[in-house]
Amino acid sequence: MQRAGELRQKEVININDAMRLGYVCDVEVSLCKGEIEAIVVPGKMKILNFSKKDDIVIPWCKVKVIGDVILVDIPCRCE
Repeated sequence: MQRAGELRQKEVININDAMRLGYVCDVEVSLCKGEIEAIVVPGKMKILNFSKKDDIVIPWCKVKVIGDVILVDIPCRCE
């Protein structure tokens, strides 16, 4: 079993396109159920106005493997 704090040290990779999404910055938890509902990876920074794009919220059901990295199965992100 992983602690939520340990997830923040892991890189997230999409298995559909092998894209590195970044590192977990937050975890969404259901206090009623006592379950993790999603992991959050920060969005990319806009260069000129220094604001963040939307964070990537990955539902827990899309997390496939947690090891040295976290493998997720989400649709490809075309930019």
